[in-house]
Formats: sequence, C-alpha cells, structure tokens
Amino acid sequence: MEKTAPCVLRRGERQFAPRFSHGDMAGIAEITGSGHGTKLGTGFARFQNAEIPWTVRYDEVLLVLEGHVTIRTETKDLKAGPQDCVWLPNGTSLTYLAEDALVFYAIEPANWAARMS
Repeated sequence: MEKTAPCVLRRGERQFAPRFSHGDMAGIAEITGSGHGTKLGTGFARFQNAEIPWTVRYDEVLLVLEGHVTIRTETKDLKAGPQDCVWLPNGTSLTYLAEDALVFYAIEPANWAARMS
C-alpha cells in the first residue's frame, strides 16, 4: 500500500456521511485511512440526539471540539467537553451519547471493517 504525499486536509472540503445504521444520529467526514496508505484512520464525527451502542474494534482517541459527549461503558460514564480527549481501547463495549457534538477521532487500524469480513 503506497502512502500519499504530505498535504493539508481541510475539514470544510470533507462531506459528512451517515454512519452505519445510525445515520440520523451520527455522520463522519473521513480525513485519513486506507485510501491514504496508512493504518491510522482520522476524521470528524458529528453526533446529534445520539444514543449509539457499539463495541470498538480498534484503538480510538476522541477529541471533543464542540458540545459534550458521554461514553457509557460497562463500568462508568466518561463525560467529555471541548478540548477533552477520551481513550477507548480495542474491544470496549459502549454507548455514545450526545445532544449535539463535534469530535475529531483517530483510530488504528483504519481498515478494521475489512478485517472483520
């Protein structure tokens, strides 16, 4: 897999797309991933009136840019606001909760879904 050259990736040039079956509650705008020849997946996620159960299949870091996010895990609620980061190790079962929030995410590996099939 060949890596792309260094470049500036502007948020405004990325379109948000519905995320899986929760497209009414979450959209993502991918920045980097397998298409850039990297195992590091990054992008923006917009949550609106979200209550999304999930088990992460990758290591993930979220940086809250706007609003507030609660990550409900089996043991506790992780509450994060602007400029807070959340660490989610591979295998974490959770529910994303947010009224209106914008986050930046970084995941590894970016091609986790292809590995699942």
